[in-house]
Amino acid sequence: MSRQLAEWLQASNYSVVMTGAGMSTDSGLPDFRSSSGLWSNYDPKQLATVEALEHQNEAFTSFYQWRLQSLLEASPNKGHEVLAHWEQQGILQHVITQNVDGFHQAAGQQHVSALHGSLREIHCHICGRPAAQEDFLNRSSLCPNCGGKLRPGIVLFGEMLPEHDIQQAQEATSSCDLFIVLGSSLQVAPASLFPMEAKENGARLVIVNQEDTDLDSRADLTFPGASIQDVLLETNAYM
Repeated sequence: MSRQLAEWLQASNYSVVMTGAGMSTDSGLPDFRSSSGLWSNYDPKQLATVEALEHQNEAFTSFYQWRLQSLLEASPNKGHEVLAHWEQQGILQHVITQNVDGFHQAAGQQHVSALHGSLREIHCHICGRPAAQEDFLNRSSLCPNCGGKLRPGIVLFGEMLPEHDIQQAQEATSSCDLFIVLGSSLQVAPASLFPMEAKENGARLVIVNQEDTDLDSRADLTFPGASIQDVLLETNAYM
């Protein structure tokens, strides 16, 4: 199957990859459920809200300090490096990601639409002024400009997705003749809509995910239960 994917990539005029949480599994980021301490007593989905930022700020800040610190201690995996290499070789034209870890960019990927923002970018919730990661990791730090609360640049529940990234993702989807899903359950819109749109426009659809997705039956190629990193390395070896 990896040989087939390699052939399609080489024959493609415009290839798009869309990644979800499964893309970063091999980077060693900790799982929410295996954690102890403060965040073991909270549902992460309840903390990923504007309401938590404003009214449960201590819990919100502690949770995202932990996430940012964990991220800074991890690194892109070989799968991220393969995708960046394909872009450099002109094989891959665009990456759409639901992830906020910034690993694609850290691996050298240039054309990335980050639909849910970036955990690495810190700013003031009130005035929007950028701040250093170190400022956010210091619990007592507030915005030096207006005294507002510092936060990561991720999209919280209750906020709009970044319009520029959505538009880029839409344009890439409309242009592609090969669309590859890596590590996404395809349950969250609008990202879940892009693969089917590409398919309806005549693109080949490939899905690599640990669990079945609702679009597996419509895909041209699937890798059920496969390691994303292994699939990418094996595919790269055929190219």
